[in-house]
Amino acid sequence: MKKRLAFLLLTLFTTIVFAQSGVLTGTVVDSQGKEPLPSVSVTVEGTTLSVSTNENGTFTINDVPTGEVVLVISTEGFLVNTLTIKMPEQGLDLGMVFLEKDLKEEQANNLISLTESNLTDEGNGADVTSGILQASRDTYLNAAAFDFSPSFFRVRGLNTDHGKVLLNGIEMNKLYNGRPLWTNWGGLNDVTRDQEFSNGLTPSNYSFGGLIGTTNINLRASKYRPGVRVAYSNSNRSYANRAMATYSSGLMESGWAYTVAATRRWGNEGFNQGTFYNANSFFTAVEYQFNDKHSLNFTAMYAPNRRGKSSPNTQEVFDLKGIDYNEYWGYQDGEKRNSRVKDVQEPIFMLNHYWNISENTSLNTNVAYQFGKIGNSRIDYNGSRLNEEGIPVGGGSNPSPTYYQKLPSFWLGLDEGPNYTRAYLAEQEFLNNGQINWNDLYASNYNHDEPYSSYVLYEDRTDDKLFTANTIFKSDISENIILNASATYKHLKSENFAEVIDLLGGKYYLDVDTYAESGHIENPDESDYLDVIQNNLLNRNRTVAQGDKFKYNYNIYSDVVEAFTQVQFKYNKVDFYIGSNVTQTTYQREGLYQTGTFLDNSLGKGEKLTFNGYGAKGGLTYKITGRHLLDFNAGYIKRAPNIRNTYSNARENQNIVDGIKEELITSFDFSYILRLPKVKARLTGYYNTIEDASEISFYYAEGVSFSTTVQSDSNAFIQEVLTDIDTRNIGAEIGIEAQVTPTIKLKGAGSFMESVYKNNPSLYLTDDSGNKSQTYISYLKNYKVATGPQRAFSAGFEYNDPDYWWIGATANFFSNAYIDVSPLPRTSNFYTNNDGQVYNDYDATIAEELLKQEKFNSYMTVNLIGGKSWRINYKYYIGFFASINNLFNEEYKTGGFEQGRNANYRSLKEDKARSTPIFGSKYWYGYGTTYFLNVYFRF
Repeated sequence: MKKRLAFLLLTLFTTIVFAQSGVLTGTVVDSQGKEPLPSVSVTVEGTTLSVSTNENGTFTINDVPTGEVVLVISTEGFLVNTLTIKMPEQGLDLGMVFLEKDLKEEQANNLISLTESNLTDEGNGADVTSGILQASRDTYLNAAAFDFSPSFFRVRGLNTDHGKVLLNGIEMNKLYNGRPLWTNWGGLNDVTRDQEFSNGLTPSNYSFGGLIGTTNINLRASKYRPGVRVAYSNSNRSYANRAMATYSSGLMESGWAYTVAATRRWGNEGFNQGTFYNANSFFTAVEYQFNDKHSLNFTAMYAPNRRGKSSPNTQEVFDLKGIDYNEYWGYQDGEKRNSRVKDVQEPIFMLNHYWNISENTSLNTNVAYQFGKIGNSRIDYNGSRLNEEGIPVGGGSNPSPTYYQKLPSFWLGLDEGPNYTRAYLAEQEFLNNGQINWNDLYASNYNHDEPYSSYVLYEDRTDDKLFTANTIFKSDISENIILNASATYKHLKSENFAEVIDLLGGKYYLDVDTYAESGHIENPDESDYLDVIQNNLLNRNRTVAQGDKFKYNYNIYSDVVEAFTQVQFKYNKVDFYIGSNVTQTTYQREGLYQTGTFLDNSLGKGEKLTFNGYGAKGGLTYKITGRHLLDFNAGYIKRAPNIRNTYSNARENQNIVDGIKEELITSFDFSYILRLPKVKARLTGYYNTIEDASEISFYYAEGVSFSTTVQSDSNAFIQEVLTDIDTRNIGAEIGIEAQVTPTIKLKGAGSFMESVYKNNPSLYLTDDSGNKSQTYISYLKNYKVATGPQRAFSAGFEYNDPDYWWIGATANFFSNAYIDVSPLPRTSNFYTNNDGQVYNDYDATIAEELLKQEKFNSYMTVNLIGGKSWRINYKYYIGFFASINNLFNEEYKTGGFEQGRNANYRSLKEDKARSTPIFGSKYWYGYGTTYFLNVYFRF
């Protein structure tokens, strides 16, 4: 009886508790003109209760729990208003709720423009964090995006392949390297500003996500603000000029909505010499809403862009030429011509169906197709001619102006002693010229009897065809529980080849590789050599012209299947979630050429590789009060390696990285969040590990052999394969802002991290002649991973004037940045000679000093930003935005890498003993003082 009574009392108590709710109403208006704001999101935090204001700006939320609740009111172009209210049982009418115009809207809108010049692809770690973080209002993340990213700073020590970027729910990360290519929608700032960002592993309604977050960019035509917006920008960073125009119809009574946008960005030269920029961007979205339940949206975007690259440089080159020097260009007919040009042309088409199954349940089904090309040009000097016996001979010399034999250090470091005369002449030639001599290349191609080019300009091409289909399910099971689920399928065909784009005055180019060696063939004769040097034995001694494929030609096929589920629980005191995903990824290479060095391992389809992955994550937010929160997230992920790190040399053969397997990722973070009316702060500690990773580096090396050691007198193009890599990132991040007066805000941010190798990976080498070295242990444990500065701090202020202008400044301090070490010198090869014995002059103390990792100098930068907006007749807006980065022109290194040419004790000791090393490390340098100006008009 007592048990039954207790059960009845518990049931009655539960009924009473859940019955305590009321109706909340209000009207959201623009504080500047007191005009009602439609389509404003109003959410009761800790519940699934969320509505949008109607055309009169009013909202009604039923069943709001009584007691203290937090109301979050947000819409594009306005500051988020977070209200803590006490909800009575009889309900509450808030009356007018004001939203302040976001005076810094242009700051966020131009974020990618400010950092786009960091969009490098040389493997130096210069990943753009700004794009991933654009949608966040978090103080720390905004500092990372605006102030830290020009220093190649990595959030939590991670590359962007650990973050997911989606367009209308469709993932855009490349299967080749796992990273999103932001230039595919570059310049379309106006139509990509509506973003939902989930920090770290926190819940996303669209995807399982990654360690540094998930960004979904909403491209639905009906969601854009109606009207016209035009803008013009001027800068001295990556481009000089930008012009943008956007028109949105809004949702019309007919059920149709459409948006069109176009952008042009151009400049003859950015901050670095010879870095031209030429880009156009086009966008259209058309949506038709059949009824309240069904809507269909079509999106097309095309952002072709060409830009000249800039080079990393040694300290010697920097001392002679300065931080803006770029070796890749030279004058041709009085114009600067860059030999290294990146050309991206990859249109994207999407069709999205939105189905509101019920008031609380929706299903979003999407298909997308992306195709086109990515080209990276460079000079090839393997040009040959056929002698009287029909044997290819010849080939040009290295045209790079920074080739080591053209610099003073080479002549000062001769074995027989320094040649000061030649060193002085080399220095004067480099100071006075020091660029590619296009005229000499043309002359060399003319200067022989047969019309074969010695030099040619070509493109390394990747032509992808990617089909993606997915469906995303969301259901508010109750006022406290949300279910998310999705299923995705991807199919990729990636065509990879080299293409001649300019014969540089010649008529033909011989498609052979005279640098290939037949040393791996026992007792080779002349016919063996002729076979080895053929790039394609199916067409021997083939001559190619402009537009022809040559050197290498292969396809990569990939299929990815993924399923994702997630459940979110939201209550007054506690929010928590659990999520999981499973994936299957397959890769297969198809060789279209039979190379002479890999007769039986280059042509046709290779082994089909299958990788199975999964992920599990969970988190909890405990609300001490509405103003003090504790947040915890954890995840364990097993994921497939990307294509780039799966094949050791896909251009030449079918070889798979020895022991390739899925990566294992573990992540934890814990945060304290403060949300006072005038002070907001977040303090986070995190720990993540990545295990069983692989990494492949490509470089030319002299003195390479593949017997017992890697040192001899031969030359080779090396593939350095590092496997079983384990890294650890541990650190803390803090962001705080205080509204000290109605117009003045103080803000600060800091990052303290340690990113290290936690084990000694395995290493082996291969070359283009089919040789393979023994497997070494690379002693990298406790070396720092090159992640940019591992200490970054920012402090600043903002002044927001009631007359709608604002200005801000930040001082930023960076330290503990390290060079990317070369793994090969950290193996036994470093201290053993050709017979495997330790060098008789080896000194462990000297060796330790030689292999000490370089730590860059700390530095400080100051950035200024500001803007002004005007509203005319309540319909027209005019705005101005300006920024100055690195105000005091601070010179600093943002990253760099050791050259792998000095791989043994004696050669490295000899080189470092010189006043100027011949094979010193190469560095990237930060920009000097740069500016960005933007004006816009909206109506």
